[in-house]
Amino acid sequence: MSKFAHVMGALALWIGAAAPALAHGPTPQKAEEKITIAAPPAKVWAALKEFGDVSWNSGIKKAEASGGNGSGATRTITLETGNLVEGLDEYSDKDMSYGYRLSTENLEALPVSFYSATIAVTPAGEGSEVTWTGRFYRGDTSNFPPDNLNDESAVKAMTGFMRAGLESLKAKVEGKS
Repeated sequence: MSKFAHVMGALALWIGAAAPALAHGPTPQKAEEKITIAAPPAKVWAALKEFGDVSWNSGIKKAEASGGNGSGATRTITLETGNLVEGLDEYSDKDMSYGYRLSTENLEALPVSFYSATIAVTPAGEGSEVTWTGRFYRGDTSNFPPDNLNDESAVKAMTGFMRAGLESLKAKVEGKS
């Protein structure tokens, strides 16, 4: 074996061994929450369908919106911990769903640097199922985030927010709130 081949082989082994130890940026995270509601899909959709009206979600203290349900519509939602600005990307009254994304982050309000989400209503037996899916990145996208802005805290916060919102929606639509 030539000296060059020997050195290149050793270098390849070293790089291969070192590669797993090299840090990489954040990976996308996902949260999906579902809830069954004892009401027809049209009634559930009526509570959800206005992008700017989030009165169904008791975790949102206030919302200001513009653009209705058209692509590019925006809303600023106020949580107990601060405001988030969201933009509407897709809307389908026929499919009873819409997709939106975070436009302006606020790490105090939610420990994520970006998210996109979809909420949809489908028939489920005598009632409805609402599915809320979100894809997001942790609040600190550096290689070594603090515990309050890491993947686990982002997943916990998004899952908790979505679960609480769906439970609030269920209580409102079923007349228990």
